[in-house]
Amino acid sequence: MINIINEHFSKLDFDVRKTKDARFMDQKVTPDVLSIIADCVLNYDADRDIEFTKDDIWNDSYFNTNVKAIFNKPDVQNETTRQEYDKFTSQPLRTLAYAGILNMNKDGNRNIYKINNKELLEFIGMKERNAFIFLYQYLIKVLNDSNLLRYFDEFKTNCLNGTIDNGNFQELKTRFQRFIIGNTPINGTTEVNRIFPKILNVYACENNIEGTIKGRLSKRQIYYTDLMYNRPNWRDIDKNKNISRTEAIEEHENLMIEQNEAYSDYQVQKAMNMIRKMYIESEINDQWANGEATQIHHIFPKGDFPQLAHYLENLIKLTPTQHYTKAHPNNKTQQVNKDYQLVCLLAKTDNIERSLLKGEFVYRKESLIYVINTGLDESLEMELNFREIKRELSRIYNAA
Repeated sequence: MINIINEHFSKLDFDVRKTKDARFMDQKVTPDVLSIIADCVLNYDADRDIEFTKDDIWNDSYFNTNVKAIFNKPDVQNETTRQEYDKFTSQPLRTLAYAGILNMNKDGNRNIYKINNKELLEFIGMKERNAFIFLYQYLIKVLNDSNLLRYFDEFKTNCLNGTIDNGNFQELKTRFQRFIIGNTPINGTTEVNRIFPKILNVYACENNIEGTIKGRLSKRQIYYTDLMYNRPNWRDIDKNKNISRTEAIEEHENLMIEQNEAYSDYQVQKAMNMIRKMYIESEINDQWANGEATQIHHIFPKGDFPQLAHYLENLIKLTPTQHYTKAHPNNKTQQVNKDYQLVCLLAKTDNIERSLLKGEFVYRKESLIYVINTGLDESLEMELNFREIKRELSRIYNAA
């Protein structure tokens, strides 16, 4: 997917010295906010290919229901909160427009948007980790086009060499301040200092180095959760310093689900809607596949494995007969037919492999293995290929 992102960027010039636009990044542009705004745009557009404003997104019931619940904000129709919501919607939309994901035109003081690259917008809206991947590649392009990347790379070198100090940090921060003030309408450091951490910390997280916290050089490397607007209540964040970024992302997602029921419900419904759109017919071609595939089945039940409920790799589209006769025998939804669970896993593995071979970005093999390991209490290696995954599944179920 990174190649597709960079192919899109290759046609564009993000040099701030030419655009004179400082709103390529802003305070509210975090992976979780960018992802949900992208999803809200897709939901509002609903394949109609229409123009819209930030207020159209802000007034939409889908935005109100999900943002209010997930981010613990008051009703979006409350006039006293309008300024905060204005930034929450307008800043990510401006970033998406600068990146060429949306087209933007002016109508007086209003910005009028339209989807320009639906594939990348869907990628961003699918999950926060995708928004993070996009943001990093996007910011690298902006910094490189603006001849600023070399200063961030110097900062990284000092971090990796263990020679970073407050002087190096202040030098980078001052360079960025002078650049923005000298090339955009922003004329004071206060506004620049709101933008700078959002750029440096995405860069720092990807490169496992220090960044900035509360305006100062951080005393530790920047973690994935540091980037989020809606941060979970980490009991002991320092315990995460030795795990991989992928593990940190999994931990973040699982903790958010554990602590925020609205977030969990939103992620599950979004995943189920995506599976509905992806497949017209049942994903399992057997004697019970006749009829319309209307059911989205959790291979490992939501009640037993809530941490897997939003994984696309754990969802499979079935006909009612397959769902209520085979997956859940005798329509007992609290029970799972283990034999048919294996059928579901094997079929899903094949579908994931086909999707990845076509270059689609929906699934991850690593997520499939995580789902299997969690659901079956196994420890399959992430390096397994799809044939080996199916062989291991058959072994596990035959031994049960």
